[in-house]
Amino acid sequence: MATSSLGTSANRTLYIVCLIVGIVALTLGVIASDSIGSDFSRLFTGRPTDRSIWLLIGGAITTVGGVIGLVRGSS
Repeated sequence: MATSSLGTSANRTLYIVCLIVGIVALTLGVIASDSIGSDFSRLFTGRPTDRSIWLLIGGAITTVGGVIGLVRGSS
């Protein structure tokens, strides 16, 4: 019984960490997409830098994964 409680606590902690990391990555992606380097990239290629795109995609996936894990874990 103590093992399942410990496992649930560890999973919840992991999902909270995923949520926090995802939010941080999303924030960094938004900041990177508004940077001068991204503006130059958008000027010449018509799209922001790859770094900002990957930060936004990775942040969104990690955030959604953390939210789903927390919602599923609480039910």
